[in-house]
Amino acid sequence: MKQETKSAIKTYAVAVAIPLAVGILSALLTMKNMDLYSRVQTPPLSPPSILFPIVWTLLYILMGVSSGLIWRNRQNDPKNADAGISFYAVSLLFNFVWSILFFNFELYLFSFFWLLILFGLIIGTILSYWKVNRAAAYLQIPYAVWVAFAGYLNIGIWFLNK
Repeated sequence: MKQETKSAIKTYAVAVAIPLAVGILSALLTMKNMDLYSRVQTPPLSPPSILFPIVWTLLYILMGVSSGLIWRNRQNDPKNADAGISFYAVSLLFNFVWSILFFNFELYLFSFFWLLILFGLIIGTILSYWKVNRAAAYLQIPYAVWVAFAGYLNIGIWFLNK
């Protein structure tokens, strides 16, 4: 196997492992409170709880591939690559903390505003990535759409259960 191919595989493996690890750690820390979704009133269009781990796993993989593309193409525009990776890293932190705020502390309204910041970070990631590698930017769009939908669910749960 060529050195370039080995390097690419390593980059993408690490890039995908990072968000998956964040998701797994978040799930482990909120596991005892995941039944919350079945205990609260939810707004219309609320999906079954089994859908969430499936969707998040797919999103984490897309996010990882996307960041791997940026890492491998950062020489195209180092300034925007660094900005995009920074937005992305902070978004992973916000993503991680949101689950704890929502499920463990049941801070629904605060969690909604936290999600708004997360959404802004994702948009910042997309805009920065766009200037470096458009495929990477496109791969972040499902994350933005899902977080927007999560915002709808979050504010709906707050409203229906206050």
